[in-house]
Order: sequence, then structure tokens, then C-alpha cells
Amino acid sequence: MLSKEEFKRYQKQIMLDDIGINGQIKIKQTRVAVVGAGGLGCPVLQYLTSVGVGTIGVIDFDTVEESNLHRQTIYSANDVGLPKVDVAVQKLSFQNPYVKHVPHKILINEETAAILSEYDIIIDGCDNFSTRYLINDWCIKLNKPLVYGSILAYEGQLAVFNYNGSRNLRDIFPDEPNPQDVPSCSENGVLGTVPGIIGALMAQQTIQVILGKPSLVNTFLIYNTENNQQKKISY
Repeated sequence: MLSKEEFKRYQKQIMLDDIGINGQIKIKQTRVAVVGAGGLGCPVLQYLTSVGVGTIGVIDFDTVEESNLHRQTIYSANDVGLPKVDVAVQKLSFQNPYVKHVPHKILINEETAAILSEYDIIIDGCDNFSTRYLINDWCIKLNKPLVYGSILAYEGQLAVFNYNGSRNLRDIFPDEPNPQDVPSCSENGVLGTVPGIIGALMAQQTIQVILGKPSLVNTFLIYNTENNQQKKISY
């Protein structure tokens, strides 16, 4: 059920015919794990918190660096050097006290990935392919929907894997690439607004999954924010 205070907070989305009270309760009852509290993770965490996802797991092992601040909007200069998980959970709890934020100050690997079993939906906001493939494989093993996003320069990529007939990352790219052959934000840069745009789209896809609404089934979306061109690849 929703408290009177929660109803007031969420009333504008409750007014939507395809959400209503029952949809908002469904959002509240859902447990979502966000892997990576960085450029993509920050907007995902902020929006899922704002719409009232009941339990959000924040998974990250890193600390805040000054070079993060132009795109990782949860953090400020005073947070440099502090664990991202601790800062994010504290600030998100202030943003919406009706959401339970669970900190996981860990690196996702074969020893720790079982934590994903505690959640209904997994969101991949990490920044390396080794972890991405690991998360993908565990979502298949656990039969969990996976919302995937990546960014570089002015471009973002988005997909929903292992849900409603949608296949998985290995169906597009069967083998993990050599890290030396893959460009990264740390080496090639990214405009600060790009993760905000893609992260918001990831949060939207997550809500679509929660509510059982249409999502990116077997569709890999490539969005160029510089010219607003979109390319959809079916797989």
C-alpha cells in the first residue's frame, strides 16, 4: 500500500491511466540493482529514486574523483576521495526517504555476483566489458531482466536483454573484446550531458519493464546526441 505522504509525492504519475495506484504499488514493490554509480548510474539512481522504486541496490567499489564531477551529478567537490556508494546512498535517501537504498561496496566478480539474485531487475552502468559480460551471464543464469547502457564522446547505446523475448549481449557480440581494442571515456572523453540523456532512457526502460509496458525487445539503440540521430539494430 501507499501512505498518504507517498500518494502526495507520486500523484502526478499516479494520474496517468496506465499507472494509477496499482502501478505505483508495483513500482514500490520492485527491487532494482544498479551496477556502477558513475556517469550512467547517477541519473539512473536519481530518477528511479524520484519515481519511487521501493528498493534500490547501489553497487560500486570506487571513490569519487575530481574528473567525475562534470558528469556524475550526485557528487560534489566535497565528496572527492569518498566512496561513491556511501555518498550516493546518503544523498538519495535525502532525495526520497520512502525508498530503501542498499549499499554494496563491492567489485562485481564471480565471487560477488550472486548478490544480483536479491533483485528483480539489473541495470548495467559499468565502464568495462569484462564486468558487462559477467553481469550479462549472471542475468541469464538467474533469469533476470538486464537494462544495458554505454556512452562514449557524444554517443550512447541502450538495450534491454533477457526480457519478454529479448535475447542477450552475447547474441550481438558473442565474445568479450580485448580491452586494448575498445575505446573508453577515460581515454577518449565524453560530454557531461550524454550520460544524463542515456541514463534517463535507461531509467525509463526500467520503468517500462516494471509495469510490463513495451520495451526495447531485440533492439540495440544507438543515439548520437550531437545530431539527434538514432539507429536501431535488430538482433
